[in-house]
Amino acid sequence: MQTDPRVDDYIAKAADFARPILVELRARVHRVLPEAEEGIKWGMPHFLLGGKNVAGMSAFKAHCAFIVHGAEKEGDAMGQCGRIETIDDLPDEAVMAQALNAARERIVQHGSATKGRGKPAPKPEIPMPDYFATALAAIPKARATFDALAPSHRREYLEWITQAKRESTREKRVTTALEWLAEGKKRNWKYENC
Repeated sequence: MQTDPRVDDYIAKAADFARPILVELRARVHRVLPEAEEGIKWGMPHFLLGGKNVAGMSAFKAHCAFIVHGAEKEGDAMGQCGRIETIDDLPDEAVMAQALNAARERIVQHGSATKGRGKPAPKPEIPMPDYFATALAAIPKARATFDALAPSHRREYLEWITQAKRESTREKRVTTALEWLAEGKKRNWKYENC
């Protein structure tokens, strides 16, 4: 059990009603996850496994809250336990242990306690239209710039050009793209210094 003196300070500064609740929440987390580290995140005590958030607790003027990262939220209150105003409002210890163990398992399997997060699936490659490839081949500097761009920047050019509905719009965009690429510019170069 690795404790953090900042969490001790947080508990000491909490309202009188909140101190026993926070102490009990802390003890429960450490009973279930003895390897959990403590820290302060977003101004609230958090419990971490390998640097990843597992759970957090907080004290407010009239209630406390406890959140298990990635667990289903119930109601409007922060966290899964609703407003915790007394020790009697704490959830059953077995239910809490189950939620904490599930968060631990998500960290082991997915690298994060939050469900459905992690790296988004890569977007499929947009094929380069023949008309744009031919136009690029005619201007070597534009082709070199395009090839040196990150995949996301190449995608921006290709999406912009292929999403044109009219032939005249498409031709204008190809011409503009070639000018910008010959100058070494990304598609949204106008907004780089905003």
